[in-house]
Amino acid sequence: MLTCDHKNFILQNPSMDEHMVKSKTSLLALFKSSPSSSSSSYSSSYSYSHSSSSSCTVENDIDSFYPVQTGSKGLHEAEKCGHVAENEALEVMGLKFINDIVGDQGGIMEWKDVENRFNQVAWTGNGPEPVVSWSQFGFCIGIGMQSSPELARELLRALRGCMQWKSDITKTDLHNFWLRMNDDSFNSRMRLFFDMCNRNMDGRITETDIKQTILLTASINKLSVTRDEAEDYAALIMESVDNKNKGYIEISEMETLFKESLLKAYSPMKLQGSTNQDCEEQEQEPMSKVEVLFRTYWRRSWVVVLWLVGCFGLFGWKFDQYSKRSGFEVMGYCLPTAKGAAETLKLNMALILLPVCRNTITWLRNDPRLNYVIPFNDNINFHKLIAGGIVVGVILHGGTHLTCDFPRISDSDKSIFRQTIAAGFGYHQPTYMEILATTEVASGIGMVLIMAIAFSLATKWPRRRSPVLPLSIRRVTGYNTFWYSHHLFVIVYVLLIVHSMFLFLADKWIEKTTWMYIAFPVLLYAGERIFRAIRSGSYEVDVMKASLYPGKVLYLKMQKPDGFKYRSGMYIFIQCPQISPFQWHPFSLTSGPQDEYLSVHIRTLGDWSYQIYALFQEAVLSRLQGCPKLYIDGPYGSASQDHVKYDILVLIGLGIGATPFISILKDVANGVQTSQQSNHSGLRECSSTKGSPSKAYLYWVTREQNSFDWFRDVMKEIANSTKQQSVVEMHNFLTSVYPEGDVRSALLSVIQALHHAKNGTDIVSRTPIHTHFARPNWSNIFSRLARKHVEAKIGVFYCGPSNLATELKNLCTKFSTKTTTRFVFHKENY
Repeated sequence: MLTCDHKNFILQNPSMDEHMVKSKTSLLALFKSSPSSSSSSYSSSYSYSHSSSSSCTVENDIDSFYPVQTGSKGLHEAEKCGHVAENEALEVMGLKFINDIVGDQGGIMEWKDVENRFNQVAWTGNGPEPVVSWSQFGFCIGIGMQSSPELARELLRALRGCMQWKSDITKTDLHNFWLRMNDDSFNSRMRLFFDMCNRNMDGRITETDIKQTILLTASINKLSVTRDEAEDYAALIMESVDNKNKGYIEISEMETLFKESLLKAYSPMKLQGSTNQDCEEQEQEPMSKVEVLFRTYWRRSWVVVLWLVGCFGLFGWKFDQYSKRSGFEVMGYCLPTAKGAAETLKLNMALILLPVCRNTITWLRNDPRLNYVIPFNDNINFHKLIAGGIVVGVILHGGTHLTCDFPRISDSDKSIFRQTIAAGFGYHQPTYMEILATTEVASGIGMVLIMAIAFSLATKWPRRRSPVLPLSIRRVTGYNTFWYSHHLFVIVYVLLIVHSMFLFLADKWIEKTTWMYIAFPVLLYAGERIFRAIRSGSYEVDVMKASLYPGKVLYLKMQKPDGFKYRSGMYIFIQCPQISPFQWHPFSLTSGPQDEYLSVHIRTLGDWSYQIYALFQEAVLSRLQGCPKLYIDGPYGSASQDHVKYDILVLIGLGIGATPFISILKDVANGVQTSQQSNHSGLRECSSTKGSPSKAYLYWVTREQNSFDWFRDVMKEIANSTKQQSVVEMHNFLTSVYPEGDVRSALLSVIQALHHAKNGTDIVSRTPIHTHFARPNWSNIFSRLARKHVEAKIGVFYCGPSNLATELKNLCTKFSTKTTTRFVFHKENY
């Protein structure tokens, strides 16, 4: 007797072994008689042969296709490339059931992993073979109860193809199911997907079936879809396929729907051809990796080298000086070592203030010549580097004094002491404890303790209140603690002056040079703080609009103060007196320079941001009182401000990291539209004004669908304003959704394409911008950009976690060395 499992498997898989061998080639020929929705002029009888030669290279990506040949031969080759690309695209987009399931050994799930899982839960039933319960099917194939239990049930029902599908599963049954799910044939996958939607198993899918599948798919992908929306989407599918108003669709109509809709879904990232192929007749040679690294790091390198030369030069100068002093006979090389380290400390205590003089840096970076030579974007990194130099100096200076110099002074021979350094101690040889009690040593120890506290609280874990810290420590750490502890530097500089006035073995005032080092930086920094206090006092702003978005994001639209001018990419500091009159927090401006208002997006990630969110939440919900009072200070320059240096911009933001780029997009769209209206030139990269980008790409990656609410209005505004010129190209990526081509998101891709074609909006973001599913393939994206913008200089600006920054930086180096396109990486502080 054959069970329904065996019958269904034999009927749909008459020659499984042969089919598995030929699956790759059959897939390419699968749609040979179907014209592409985007290329209707292609011959419907066109066929592809593996032996045919073609002058184009087709990658495993539809976006890699762009025909550039002319003439009849070129047209024939273009048609061939078009069909090959379409077929390969359908292979990529094919309904994959198990493409991302991880096996027990960490790799892709294989049959041996499935077999091991089967053996773990199998039991002996009524028959000779061990069996597992139908409810264990998801566990066996790797779709457990925590990921997609509904999918596992629907998949099993479709695989069994009969109404009595809730029965025990033998290993033979499971192996047959596994072969069907691994079948690369689009026909087989389409049949399986069709059966999943066809709940009555009658070969007909009704609108109700589609609605239930949409709700299931949305739930699996963590998307918010109401029942009314599901009904609308189901009606949209029926409208596009059921032309005869039968009230149902069959598998042939489902295939047509997927072929047309999924190819359209890929069109937003499809290349339209090389836009600047005529701009330059001579191609440049790709740069070597050494040249790329030199171009990337030479600005940082000369600053760091100059700093190191200064430190080692001062150390050597003082070391040589004190090795010839009388104290050398008592303390030996410990004395010149400590004094050499002290001289480097003077330099670093002066330099550490300069990178945080924000007004000065913002003013200096406006000079193109200085901005070209000095890496202003690395001011915070240089601040941290100098702090590291201070730590080394303190260890050398203080450690040598405490463990070597002071013991040798107290224990030295009295006659040698009197002949050498007795005058410096009032002709009294002190004990070790008496030395520690002196003003110079006590002030030095006090500085070290305060700096140890400030430095420790400024590190990543305490500043961000990392979960790895014990709970007792987390309670007293955070950004506020970092902020206030960092202002202990005022006491440190007071103690430094005191310490320098009572030095051992330095009676002449000219040898007490600490004040000479720190006078200018301290006065500059103090002047900046006074200027900021005065300016911010006059920049009290009225909140014109406050909106609360999902994910605890606060949007503030504020009145623009008179005379407040800024450039796109800049940021401001905000103070809320109701929270603290001392705390100022930086936020990127999301309004454009041409806007008549200022706007920021604040996500609650720390103490202060939670408090300001709560204040405005109360004000918005109550509607009885005005918004809290706010002061602003700025604007200040950032890495994003350098976008004007590049021909093409690539802006990459993760989550709230998209905020620094919103004003840039507005600025680029506004600037290039004005330029195009004046010169009416079709070759943007050839004729665009030097010093302003001709095109900008935004890649926004987020994990939650409701994050798109943050910038929905702005995205619509930019998309509508650049619809004709294509100056700004925006791409959303939602990582909670399974990749395009996965069975769990396939129907969403279809609905997305149909809805966008009919209404011009994306069903996920509710904007004209297409939303891609899962994480971006950055290598493919960079490859497309390099081919499209040959010999262009592309600025890649990133704001997000540092782990992706490393990957993007390496890709910039890779494609700068392998292509004639120059990628230059910039990272915003996140």
